[in-house]
Amino acid sequence: MMNENKYDMANSTIEIDGSQGEGGGQMVRSSLALSVITGKPVRIFNLRARRKKPGLAKQHLTAVNAAAEICNAEVSGNELQSQDVSFNPGAVKPGNYHFKIGTAGSSTLVAQTVLPPLMIADAPSQIQIDGGTHNEKAPPYEFLSLAYLPLVQRMGPSFKSELRSHGFYPAGGGSIAIEIHPASSLAGISLTELVKKHRPQVQALVSKLPLKIADRECDKIRRKSYWDANRFESVEVTDSPGPGNVVMIFLKSEELTEVFSAVGKIGIKAEQVASQVYREANNYIKHSAPVGPHLADQLLLPMGLAAAYHGQTSEFVTIDLTEHTTTHVDILKRFLAVDVSVQIDSKLATIKVLPKTA
Repeated sequence: MMNENKYDMANSTIEIDGSQGEGGGQMVRSSLALSVITGKPVRIFNLRARRKKPGLAKQHLTAVNAAAEICNAEVSGNELQSQDVSFNPGAVKPGNYHFKIGTAGSSTLVAQTVLPPLMIADAPSQIQIDGGTHNEKAPPYEFLSLAYLPLVQRMGPSFKSELRSHGFYPAGGGSIAIEIHPASSLAGISLTELVKKHRPQVQALVSKLPLKIADRECDKIRRKSYWDANRFESVEVTDSPGPGNVVMIFLKSEELTEVFSAVGKIGIKAEQVASQVYREANNYIKHSAPVGPHLADQLLLPMGLAAAYHGQTSEFVTIDLTEHTTTHVDILKRFLAVDVSVQIDSKLATIKVLPKTA
C-alpha cells in the first residue's frame, strides 16, 4: 500500500517550529511518521527548545534514525542535542527491524514513530526496540498492548506484541517486540458512548527493590478506592538489570481498556506514587468519557489517515484536552487533507476527524 510513496502529496518541505505547542518529542515523532507516510519532506527546527536540555536526546535520535531506516530517508541534523533536523523520506520498506536506544529512553515512544507507516505498508513487519519499557512521562508497554493497539486493530491492521524484558530508569535494558500485519485500508472508529461500568485492576511492579513497596502502593489505592482485594497484584520483576518501580491501573469496560501509570523515584514515598496514579484514574472514572487524555493524543494519527486516504470519519469523547492533543491536531492538518472539529461541553470534549471538504 505504501510502495513508492503511494500517498505522495506535493513535495515541498513542511517547516515545523519545534518550540510551538507542546514543544517536545511528540512533535518530532508525529512529524516523522507523517513525513514517511505522505512522502513529504519535513524540517523541524527549534527542536525541544523550551526543555531543560533542548535538542535531540537519545530516545528522540533513535526515533529519527528508525524512521529513516524504514524508508531510506535522507537526513541531516540527526545527532545528539541537534535542534534542527531535515528529513526527506523514500519509499517504505516493510521488514524486520531492531532499534537500540542505548539508554533507558522510552521504547514505546520510538514504536509510535514507526508503527503508523508500517501498519499501512504492503507487507508485514517485525520490530524490536531495546530501551526503557516503564518510563516517567511516557506510556508503559501495557498502554501500548492493552489500550492503543487493540483500538487501532479495529481500524484494520493486526498486531502481536511482546514484552521481552522490563527496563527502568536509569539502567534501561528492557525490550519490546511487535509483529505488524498491515491493512490495505483503514476504517473509521467511534468512541463516544459514556462508560457505564469499569472493571479495575491494579498492578504494582518492583525490580531489585523490596516487594513491600508494591504492597504499600496497592494498599494505598485499595483504601482510597474501596476496590476488592482481588483486584490488586504486587509483582517482583526478575528480568530487569536495574532497580525500578511502577504502579499501573487498568480500567476495562465494554468499549476499551484504559491504562494509567506512575513511576516510583528515589525520595518519593510509595504512597505518593500510588496517590498520583489513582488521582488520574479516578478523574477518568468520574467523567465517564471513554477516551483518556493520553489515548486521545495517540489515536489522532491513525484517525487522520483513515479520513485523508479512505474517506472515513472517526470521533471520540475525551476529558481534559491536553496541549499534546491540540498540538497533534495542528500537525495532522499540516500534512493531511483533513478537518478536525473539537466541541467542548463542560469537562468533556468531542473530537471528530473527517475528510477535508474544501
